Amino acid sequence: MGCLRVALAQINVTVGDVDGNSRKIRDGIDVAKEAAADIVVFPELAVCGYPPEDLLLKPRFLTDCREATEAIARNGSGITAVVGFPEEDADKAYNAAAIMADGGIVDVYRKIELPNYGVFDEERYFGTGAASAKVVFDAAGTEVCVNICEDIWQEGGLAEWHVRESRARVVLNLSGSPYHAGKPKVRHEVLARFARRTATTICYVNLVGGQDELVFDGGSVVVGPQGDVLCQALRFRDDMLVVDVDLESGVATKVAGGNGIPETHRDKAEDVYEALVLGTHDYVRKNGFEKVLVGLSGGIDSALTAAVAVAALGADNVVGVTMPSQYTSDGTLSDAGQLARNLGIELVTVPIEPVFAAYADILKEPEGLTVDGDVMDGIAGENVQARIRGNVLMALSNRFGWLVLAAGNKSEISVGYCTLYGDMAGGFAVIKDVPKTLVYKIAHHVNGREGREVIPESTLERAPTAELRPGQKDSDSLPPYPVLDEILRLYVEEDAALDEIVAAGFDPQIVDYVVRMVDRNEYKRRQAPPGVKITPKAFGRDRRLPMTSQYRQTRADAE
Repeated sequence: MGCLRVALAQINVTVGDVDGNSRKIRDGIDVAKEAAADIVVFPELAVCGYPPEDLLLKPRFLTDCREATEAIARNGSGITAVVGFPEEDADKAYNAAAIMADGGIVDVYRKIELPNYGVFDEERYFGTGAASAKVVFDAAGTEVCVNICEDIWQEGGLAEWHVRESRARVVLNLSGSPYHAGKPKVRHEVLARFARRTATTICYVNLVGGQDELVFDGGSVVVGPQGDVLCQALRFRDDMLVVDVDLESGVATKVAGGNGIPETHRDKAEDVYEALVLGTHDYVRKNGFEKVLVGLSGGIDSALTAAVAVAALGADNVVGVTMPSQYTSDGTLSDAGQLARNLGIELVTVPIEPVFAAYADILKEPEGLTVDGDVMDGIAGENVQARIRGNVLMALSNRFGWLVLAAGNKSEISVGYCTLYGDMAGGFAVIKDVPKTLVYKIAHHVNGREGREVIPESTLERAPTAELRPGQKDSDSLPPYPVLDEILRLYVEEDAALDEIVAAGFDPQIVDYVVRMVDRNEYKRRQAPPGVKITPKAFGRDRRLPMTSQYRQTRADAE
């Protein structure tokens, strides 16, 4: 029966950049033609970028996408191309794939299964593809079936029925599957089950790149009829994987691109680090910034944030700012300077003690206010320091046009151990979905991959502290991070009940304390900057709870 040469064009597109995305698609078609491919396949909604959200509610946007798709088809003769785009029909939009050949669009497939969970809101925007509709076309003497992302995730769904009915030997799946740690393994299992149920070879092409809080990790893959991974594209970067599919056996052989092996068992720290770098690079660059600012405290969170920023943007485009106060230790100040030297970044020093003294002076006896004691006592004075630092960073941002990167981690943001308009200030929060225990693992990974001490060993060994009062340690206010992070994983990501968390071996009082902090700090998280999603359930797009709510869980044995 011969073979079919398929090119999987894994590209990094930008939401709304219809012209730029179209150029990338046309370039991909040219590369696939040079590789003598019979078919080239692009990711889900490649023309407009994914997810386009409420841009889909703008009629002109849909018209622009349709015109761009038709223009791509006119200039794409000599090969069959399958391109994701939003199609408008009878005042309704569809998540669609255009099949292009001979200078035109010869057929269109409309996605049937619309995900409406987690980060997905497709039922808000798209109509459902007709139950009777399927797209099957002949290529190199065999029938090829097209479907889109979620269609292949639903066992026993219409898309699966269509594949079986068509007796196609090859399935082309256009995908926009966002990353979280462990996601590649899940994808491969889903694809393997579909391949075995339908006895087909699946050519799965995924988006790559950052889009707001989401990162698409690529990893486009070809899975054989027995469910085995035959070839895989690179992850976290553009790639063109070209394969020859033997139409008799279903076996695919790599011709170009990729690395030929599955990447489902990489070290978690390495995987997450790559996602953070790509997500940071694309958020900064796609929003038109050149340089970024990072407040360097001498602690682990700001150190990792700066290291990711340098990997994403280059040392010349990262500026560190250290803002010592009367409570800043010589050790943390020294570590901030050493980190800047290790990374090769510019370091600016702005002492905040004079500004703090001015605050204390004007708030000593405010006119019209009677107060027992000093207004600046306790948490108020601690938060003023954080807010002064936030103001310094934002002033530099305004003056020079640099984007501020906030350095808070998921553990702190979960329980509200952060200051609104202070350490939460910024345009992008690189590690906001990274638990503290994972922050340490990634920091060690950074040093390991560089083969040198990038993040100072003293930073890695020092007990975490905000340094907003004498002798302060995070452990004064929080359980040990290994305990806290596991409770947070169960409560935030698994939606476990309090009794279930206690049954997992945790102290009931600590569980109650942590859950109360999580519940009462939703208002802070709503005001936090966006950041890279790397866990199965991130705050923001994934987890959406009301700020005003009287619902509180209690344990069965609680008094």
